[in-house]
Amino acid sequence: MRLYFTILFALLTLNVFSQTFTNPIIQGGYPDPSITYDGEYYYIVNSSFEYFPGLPIHKSKDLVNWEWAGYGLHRIDQCNGAMNLVDVQQNGGIHAPTIRYHEGTFYIITTNVYLPKEKGADAQLVNFIITAKDAAGPWSEPHIIDGAPGIDPDIFFDDDGTVWFTGTHSPDNPTYEGEGEIWTQQLDIVNWKLKGERYYLYRGACGGVWVEGPHVYKHDGRYYLMVAEGGTSYNHAMMIAVSDKITGPYVSNERNPILTTRNLSYDNWVNSTGHADIIQLEDGRWYMVALGIRGDVDRASNMGRETFLTPVSWEREPFWWKDPKYDWPVVSPENGRIMKEEKLPFEEQPQLRNDAFVDHFDSEILNHEWNFRRVPLDFYSIDTRNNQLVLNAINQKIGLREQYAFMGIRQKESLFDFEAKMQFNPKKEKEQAGIMINQKDDNYVSILVEKNDGNFEVSIYSNERKKEEKMVAKKILNNYKGDIIFKVKSSTKKYEYYYSLDAGETYQLIGETKNDILLSYGWNSGYTGAYLGVYCTSDYPKSKTKAYFDWVKYQGYPQ
Repeated sequence: MRLYFTILFALLTLNVFSQTFTNPIIQGGYPDPSITYDGEYYYIVNSSFEYFPGLPIHKSKDLVNWEWAGYGLHRIDQCNGAMNLVDVQQNGGIHAPTIRYHEGTFYIITTNVYLPKEKGADAQLVNFIITAKDAAGPWSEPHIIDGAPGIDPDIFFDDDGTVWFTGTHSPDNPTYEGEGEIWTQQLDIVNWKLKGERYYLYRGACGGVWVEGPHVYKHDGRYYLMVAEGGTSYNHAMMIAVSDKITGPYVSNERNPILTTRNLSYDNWVNSTGHADIIQLEDGRWYMVALGIRGDVDRASNMGRETFLTPVSWEREPFWWKDPKYDWPVVSPENGRIMKEEKLPFEEQPQLRNDAFVDHFDSEILNHEWNFRRVPLDFYSIDTRNNQLVLNAINQKIGLREQYAFMGIRQKESLFDFEAKMQFNPKKEKEQAGIMINQKDDNYVSILVEKNDGNFEVSIYSNERKKEEKMVAKKILNNYKGDIIFKVKSSTKKYEYYYSLDAGETYQLIGETKNDILLSYGWNSGYTGAYLGVYCTSDYPKSKTKAYFDWVKYQGYPQ
């Protein structure tokens, strides 16, 4: 019977017999998608903010089935200098990359937003480029571009051999709060320096607030500049302008925005769509990848901003009196918005969607799904003899800008089951280990085993946004022998937290919380998407206590 339901679930979640695919195409906290093509595979890179490894890259041959390809920032020596992911603040780090393939080389250009710890210090906007011959890596050290203000840069290779850096900045005399401006300048990719005159191009279309995320394309013999505008929440939108020269002047599309949900109900199934990139297929068709936020819970979700796909067509202006008559991209031409179910780009390639993750730690190399909040300290190892993940109880608790011993995988659906089997036998009090759902350094739920007054206990700790950590529930573990299985079940209204001391034969409920305490809406409200993972800590600087994890299992359930 169990096998029957497993097969049935697979048939329900894998669109094997369908001529449509389901959005998002890359689930979990994968925002700000950028796409390129090397003649064989399409590649998408996403923002990774304070997480390490950074700049996750996926590849696909059909635009709907994406597999992990590598990380652009995969070595500690890439991230512990001027490009600092060691003590970066939450919501900082790697923003809005652009990936391009040109003459046998991959280029990723992006920004590290780092706020120094000194009170009142200005944010450091470190724009840099990394390169590789293979998207799987190895990737180069960061080539930092001096004198480049702003965030979200784009790199454009023109037909005449010139290379252009296109970025953002705040104009000297803004006419309203939040006004931004796009600029461009030639880039020397031998010495990694800007050169020549800087040109100021565009301040947006519909209000122009927070103009960012520029991408330059060449089509119909002209240059097209596409930008995000309106911030990464409900007013997020995509605008586009055109010019005969890359240096401008640019003419704004009178039909802007070309993509948004600001004209839809806040209760639309996805909101905040934007920060997009477009690509032309070999057969001439065009597609757009864009971020969006699923409205699963209170018009938001724990997954934050994810990657969506929609078709694009180009249409010439029909007005007889206009000269010139521009070609403009029309996003999702049949309905004008991101659809949950969309026609397959390639009918012979159905979407094979998998919402499960299992790790038995039977490899010397850590599975690529695991991420750390910042460059990690030396707190984990894999015991290949016993197939266990080993976490050291380091003297560092969860906290702002800290390198605490947490590692997690992205939550990919609002409804899920998450389990982990742990061996943990602390000798002292104030040593803890268990599992955690982590949205931010100050927004999480942890389920931990600890020792208090000679008793072993399992406790739930919750830190809601803008509040202090509190204990939600606690139970004494009678007959605890050091082995425990944790389970979290997410339903439409709540999280339920369980444990088992008999190898999963029976489970005991510890407590529950609402399922809206870890939501990610947009800027300053989650922003990156939740992670499900494991955690270990100690109050003792030289603790030798360790936690051993036999396996971790995650199963998401699409709504």
